[in-house]
Amino acid sequence: MINFDNSATSFPKPAAVKKAVITALNRYGGNPGRSGHKLSIETAEAVYSARSAAADFFGAEPDNVIFTQNCTHALNMAIKGTATEGCHIIISSLEHNSVLRPVYALSKQRKCTYSIAEVSHDDSVTVENFRKLITPDTKIIACTLGSNVTGQILPYNRIAELCSNYGICFIADGAQACGVIPVKLSDGINILCTAGHKALYGPSGTGLLITDGKFPINPIMEGGTGSLSLEAEQPDFLPDGLESGTVNTSGAIALEAGIRFVQKLGTDRIYNHENALCKKFISAMKRSENVTVYRDDRIKNYLPVVSFNINGITANEAAAMLSDIGFALRGGLHCSGLAHTSIGTVPDGTVRFSPSVFNTEKEVDSLIWAIKKISHKM
Repeated sequence: MINFDNSATSFPKPAAVKKAVITALNRYGGNPGRSGHKLSIETAEAVYSARSAAADFFGAEPDNVIFTQNCTHALNMAIKGTATEGCHIIISSLEHNSVLRPVYALSKQRKCTYSIAEVSHDDSVTVENFRKLITPDTKIIACTLGSNVTGQILPYNRIAELCSNYGICFIADGAQACGVIPVKLSDGINILCTAGHKALYGPSGTGLLITDGKFPINPIMEGGTGSLSLEAEQPDFLPDGLESGTVNTSGAIALEAGIRFVQKLGTDRIYNHENALCKKFISAMKRSENVTVYRDDRIKNYLPVVSFNINGITANEAAAMLSDIGFALRGGLHCSGLAHTSIGTVPDGTVRFSPSVFNTEKEVDSLIWAIKKISHKM
């Protein structure tokens, strides 16, 4: 299989990541921060090295880097942990369910209210749409840095500035952007949530919550931390306060290898390579009368993610046919009903093309041939 579903999980992984997993399982078998013996201490040092690597990459303090299961886990911790009783939350019209559903759950429990800001092709209009929804009770703006459906990059620096001016906590979903474009807390992000298994090239079961410390995050889960064990109350300092239970040691160590891999190549080089593959793909698809590509020429800033449909068949049918030929692409709604509603592809969704740094022009040419073959057959 040739994988063009890297927006879900990047594959293949760098050799250094695979090696790190094996090393972690063979060498770092202690429970970090739980015991005083050498095995535990060495494992804790390896986990701290991973924490420091993530902090350096995103411009944070190591203790403010929290290891999570995935980006969904991180977003739930961030949103539910910062929401206060009766607060108002604003999200965008391109959000993944990992943002929409926690916010909706809070509203259903009558703990908050929320509004949805329409994302426009014009960044100034998008920012104004957010501004118009701000009320005295608005405490959180939670939005994606870039859509997992269309690839559109939101004007997150300007949204961050808006949050700063109004004293609002800005929670960013970086699942699609981190590792592809340069993202730092200094962009104005208060809490950055991202996946380890996507463009950071770490293993599945890894994610990050990174905070600048300006907004307290109440834990949504309590338990063993290896610190203050005589106290019934959860520690109020980081990372312990948000890391109950044993962390995914091998996952964290392998994630460091993934981050180092991205750092060595550079996000500019990665973006340019993947974007060139997308341009090649889009150019070929737009020449086909039987394929619809969901890109707006008025929008200049896109991540290397392309949604399309083959006329006459559903997205899932097209993805299944491509799978039979040997290509992995995701069809459907991509856990993002809001985004598909925005671009008018409900209820069937789209087929999503998302390359990684390991994909080649030759592989894209093969995919183009396969899609043309299917479209002609239809």
